[in-house]
This record gives sequence, C-alpha cells and structure tokens, in this order.
Amino acid sequence: MTQSELEELFAFQVKATGLPEPEREAAVIPGRKFRFDFCFRKARLLIEINGGTFTKGGHSSGLGLRRDYEKLRLAQDHGWKVYPFDAQAVRSGEAVEQVRKALEGD
Repeated sequence: MTQSELEELFAFQVKATGLPEPEREAAVIPGRKFRFDFCFRKARLLIEINGGTFTKGGHSSGLGLRRDYEKLRLAQDHGWKVYPFDAQAVRSGEAVEQVRKALEGD
C-alpha cells in the first residue's frame, strides 16, 4: 500500500467514524514549508502517516529522520500535538481510534 493509499484509507476512516474533516497537507509552522498530512486546527492536532517506516524510504534515512524530528519539535514548540502513525496503525484502525479519543477528549 503506497503512502497516498494509506492517507486515503485514513481519510475514509475519519469520515466513516463521523469525525470532523481534517485539512490536508497543512503548513502550520510560520516561516517553514513543512506540511503535515492531516490537521485538526480547532484541536491543534496534527497527524503524520509514515507508510515507509520499515523500508529504505525518505522517513527511514538519516537525513529523513533528522528532518522529521525537526518538523515534530517545531510543531510542538508552536503548541501543536503531533500523532505519527505507521501503516499498521492505519490499517488496523488504531490510528483513527487514537485520533477519535484525542478529539473527543477521552
């Protein structure tokens, strides 16, 4: 399953669960071009879907990890909560369940 297929699956799960529709590819860090896969602005919650966690892709290289760590730190410094998920968490429904709990305050 490709990265975009995982993101589409997560978007479908969000809709099927009745959660608010998130913004896609949101740039929330002033002065930076970093984008987050999904953004729930009202809740200040960002979602990153990292489908290539166990492959030799951009998120698993040294430079890719360094960039991802910086992106997460900057988001947190600006008052955002960031939930990163891998492919298994999306496929199993764990990701959407954790987001539901965060949005509903469980």
